[in-house]
Amino acid sequence: MACEKPILKVLQKERVEKTPFWIMRQAGRYLPEYRELRSKAGSFLDLCYTSELAAEATLQPIRRFGMDAAIIFSDILVIPHALGMELDYRDGEGPVLGELDIKKLKRGNVENHLYPVFKALEIVKKELPKNTALIGFAGAPWTVATYMVEGGASKDFAKSKEFSSKSEFQELIDILVEETAEYLIRQIEAGAEVLQIFDSWAGVLQEFEFMKWVIKPTRGIIKKIKKIHPEIPIIGFPKGVGKMLEKFIREAGVDAISLDSSISLESAKELQKTLPVQGNLNPETLLGDKETIIQETRKIKEVLARGPFIFNLGHGILPGTPIENVEAMIAALRE
Repeated sequence: MACEKPILKVLQKERVEKTPFWIMRQAGRYLPEYRELRSKAGSFLDLCYTSELAAEATLQPIRRFGMDAAIIFSDILVIPHALGMELDYRDGEGPVLGELDIKKLKRGNVENHLYPVFKALEIVKKELPKNTALIGFAGAPWTVATYMVEGGASKDFAKSKEFSSKSEFQELIDILVEETAEYLIRQIEAGAEVLQIFDSWAGVLQEFEFMKWVIKPTRGIIKKIKKIHPEIPIIGFPKGVGKMLEKFIREAGVDAISLDSSISLESAKELQKTLPVQGNLNPETLLGDKETIIQETRKIKEVLARGPFIFNLGHGILPGTPIENVEAMIAALRE
């Protein structure tokens, strides 16, 4: 049976009539209905781990904007939490993790600890319009490891870079490859039709480190997934890696690449000869005037819509983004 979902068609390099789109962090604080749901849930983790609420958060932007894909509402740090690390989200501070002891990490706990995520996927799959794809995701080992080592977000990644020279860091990365692959395989079994691997901090590494801590672990995860589910397309998002992007595309094994806003449209068009691209409107553009939003959206569409292309932002939508600006972007895209 022919696939009716535009995003899946693009990922199979088939032609589509209209450019499909979704937005990174499309379920989130810029939506009043999300803020209401979040206040009901209690904590952010309660929202992630209450399947019905996570499903509702996932569906909210689909109802409002009609994106071509829903991405399950969760967080990249549920993996360290499943491994037994303490995790808290503090207002104004972001995620705070307990002390890392690699020897005490609880391996093989994905199935039990992250069952609510799989349940949420099952709920969403039943509710989605028939043309809307369902995306599962995880953080890449390097990015997740930085949070585990630093104890939260970092500006300079000093601890991570120092620790990466020790043999224990390789052990940590190997654990994350195993657990993340298992997590993503279970997401597919629960209904995910596409996967995205977020490597938000890949751009802080030098080239020799990039191969070891970004490409190799990503390739390891993809190999494990493809062994069981060769049909599932996997999108890579190594943010801020500049000239190392082509090496990532050649060697990591991804089926499509999500581009941050620093990648020029000319470069993106060149990459389309190799694989489908996704991106890459700057999220800050959506804070500005509607005329600029419309112009920038049209520009991206004009350059990339003739090849395999999914419209998205260059990173997550910002919490203060006005709803009407998102509507202006979508209207320009749908012209």
